[in-house]
Amino acid sequence: MLLIKSGTLVTASDTYEADILIDGETIAAIGGDLNVEDAEVIDASGKLVMPGGIDPHVHLDLPMFDTVSSDDHYTGHKAAAFGGTTTVMDFVPMIAGGTLAQAVDEWHAKADPKAAIDWGFHMNITHLDAAIEAEIPKLLDMGINTLKVFTAYNGRLRLPDDGIFKVLRIARDHGMLTMLHAENGDVIDVLVPEALAAGHTAPIWHARTRPAWGGIEAVLRACALAEMADAPLYIVHMNVAGETDQLRYARERGIKVMGETCPQYLFFTEEDLERPDGAKWICSPPMRGEADNQALMAALSRAELQVLATDHCPFFFDGIKPILYEGQPVVIPGKELGADDFTLIPNGLPGVGDRLPILWTYGVGAGYLTPNQFVALTSTNPAKIFGIYPQKGALVPGADADIAIWDPVRKLTYGVGVARHRTDYNLFEGWEMTGYPEKVLLRGQLIVDGERWLGRPGMGNYLNRSRGGEVL
Repeated sequence: MLLIKSGTLVTASDTYEADILIDGETIAAIGGDLNVEDAEVIDASGKLVMPGGIDPHVHLDLPMFDTVSSDDHYTGHKAAAFGGTTTVMDFVPMIAGGTLAQAVDEWHAKADPKAAIDWGFHMNITHLDAAIEAEIPKLLDMGINTLKVFTAYNGRLRLPDDGIFKVLRIARDHGMLTMLHAENGDVIDVLVPEALAAGHTAPIWHARTRPAWGGIEAVLRACALAEMADAPLYIVHMNVAGETDQLRYARERGIKVMGETCPQYLFFTEEDLERPDGAKWICSPPMRGEADNQALMAALSRAELQVLATDHCPFFFDGIKPILYEGQPVVIPGKELGADDFTLIPNGLPGVGDRLPILWTYGVGAGYLTPNQFVALTSTNPAKIFGIYPQKGALVPGADADIAIWDPVRKLTYGVGVARHRTDYNLFEGWEMTGYPEKVLLRGQLIVDGERWLGRPGMGNYLNRSRGGEVL
C-alpha cells in the first residue's frame, strides 16, 4: 500500500487537507491522519494533491505532409506525464477503402506497445456511406464513444452538412458524442490559391487565408445542426471570441453543445506568425488577436467553455538537425518543408506537457481561475464528458490512483530544456513559472519523481469507453 500524507487535496469542487491511501491501482481511502502499518509513505506537506490531468485532444504519430508528428505514443505520453497529465485521447484516421475496425486496429498497433500512460481513442469520420453508417455503432464494442467531423479540409477530411447531420443522429441514437472542427473550408479554398498567386508564401498567410469569421459561422451552423438532430456536440479548439458568443447563444437556448480551447489560443496571436521563426506557431485553426486571448480566458473563468485541451501535434522546427532524445539522436522532417510555401508547413505544435504548468501560473496565478476551476477544466470535466468519470478525474475511493502532487511555490524558467516533448522548440521558451508537478502517479505507480522518469512503454491502459458521457 501507498500512503500520501499531509497534502492539500484540490478537486473540482473542494480544497481540504487529507491523506490518501492507495491499494494497488486505486484509491482505497481518504481521510485525516490515516495510518497504515507497512504502507510506503509519500510526505506531501506543503504540496497540492490533484487528480491527474486528462487531455482529450492529442495527435500522436500522425502522418502529415510527407512527414509524421514527432511525438509518438511513448514520447508524447512521457511528456504529458512530466506535465501532470495521466490520460490522453488520440484520433484514429479512417483508411481509404477500409473499415473503421481496420483503422482502429492500425492505431492500436501503433499505440499499444508504446503507451506509457492511460489513453483512449476518438474516431474521425471523414467519409460517409451506408457501410460506414452501419459500422459506426460498432465502435462502442471497440471502446470508442466519440466521433470527429470537419467543416474544413475539402476533399480530404470534410463532410458536407448532410453528412454531419447524419453522424449527429447516429451518435444520438447510440449514446455517442460528436466532436467538430469548425472552419469554413469553402472560403479557405478560395483564399489560399489567391494568396499563392500573389506571391504570399510566408507563415502569416496561413492565418490570413483562414478567416476568424469562417470559424464563427461554422460554430453557429454546427450548433444549428446539433439542435435539428437533437444530439450533443463538442466543438474542439475554439480560437476566437465570436465562437464563444455563438456557443453561449446556443447553450442559452438549450442546445446540448460544449466547447474546448487550447493554451496557444490564450497566449499567442497571429502576430507570432510574422516572426522569423513564425512557422513554429502554425496550427489549424490559427491564433487570432489579443482580444480573442482575453475573451477565451474569460469564457474559461465563467465556465462558458468546459475543457482546456491542447491539440498536441508537434513537428520539428528544423527537421534537418538531430536532437538527443533519451541519449539517442533523432531527426524527423518538420516545418522546414514549407520554408517557401506556407501551405506545406505541417500544421501543429507541442503542448501536452505545457498545458497544466502554463495554466497554473498564467491562469490560476494571474487570478483568472481558482484551483478548483483548474482541476475541472483540465481533468474532471473531460472525464465526465468522455465517459471515464469517476474512474478518472476524481479523488474518491475506488477511483484510479492517477495523482499529480504539485509544488505550488517552485519557481523555474520554462522551455524546451524543461518540457519533455520530442521536438526542438517550445512555444513558452523563457516563460517564468511558479508551481510545477513534483510527483506523478499512474494507477498508484510513481512514474515521475522530480526529474526522474520511472515510466515505461506499454504500461498504459487503453480505456474502453462506453456510451453515455455527460453533457456539461
